[in-house]
Amino acid sequence: MELRQIQYFIRVVESGSMGKAAMALDVTTSTLSQQISKLESELSTRLLQRQSTGVIPTGAGLEFLRHARAICHHVEQASSATRSERLSGKVSIGMAPTTALKLALPLLTEMRKRYPKIKVQIVEGLSAHLTTLLDTRRLDMSMRFDIGEDPRMSALPLLKEKLFVIGNASLPGMPRGKRTSLEQIADLPLILPTGRHTLVSIIINAFNRKNIRPNIVLEIDGLNTLMSAVQQGMGATIHPSSAMALIQNEDILSVLITDESLFRCTILTAPSDEELSPAALATRVVLKDVVRSLIQSGDWDGAIRQFS
Repeated sequence: MELRQIQYFIRVVESGSMGKAAMALDVTTSTLSQQISKLESELSTRLLQRQSTGVIPTGAGLEFLRHARAICHHVEQASSATRSERLSGKVSIGMAPTTALKLALPLLTEMRKRYPKIKVQIVEGLSAHLTTLLDTRRLDMSMRFDIGEDPRMSALPLLKEKLFVIGNASLPGMPRGKRTSLEQIADLPLILPTGRHTLVSIIINAFNRKNIRPNIVLEIDGLNTLMSAVQQGMGATIHPSSAMALIQNEDILSVLITDESLFRCTILTAPSDEELSPAALATRVVLKDVVRSLIQSGDWDGAIRQFS
């Protein structure tokens, strides 16, 4: 099996067509087809299903694609590392927007100090999207709020975040003290993301356990727009303390919700150590150090470290 054949296979799957892939690779369609056929013969299985509209991967092809991407990723990392006498390469990390607000810049700053030749890429998105990117090896690691069932991935609990009600002091029903409860904000007009967010499920489940129906007046998926609506007094929101980084209004209050069931757990998921590049392993160590430092210094309000 040749690396070239693996690269050809990935391009064909991504293009969905032998002809398009051949053009992108600057080879003839017959040459590309022959190399794919050799690969299938060596593996003794069919990887692609030919159709009138193009090609799609078979079940075996999908599984091979996952490993093929990992192989090419590590070859790229190895090539990059051998061109430098120091640890180098590219490491991509998935984070939710609220997590990135608190963690991204301190991580990038510390990585630049310790490993200036490692290029760290921060990818923001929802847990489901980041999971897809991680499964297809387009991310090296991802910070998620649910681990699910995937024996192929390692999971490291990083932190537990308490949640805060954030709103304008002039908003009717907005609590004024340092702490509040779900019962006290039952009638408070809330602005939340849509139900596909893990955070919303956590909030709704906590209200349900108290037999309280929250007063949701707006649903906004974009964090910047949501926090702008909060600053305009359209309602309050429930978020981790990191969301306050977007607030530029001195009249906005952040009040801790004391209900024990209302918290968000952040878990760092990644392939096994054997699959991770040296650069990714080094980045994981730095990430843990940065999380530990932010929590110990009190810069991450409401966060509790979950690793030793």
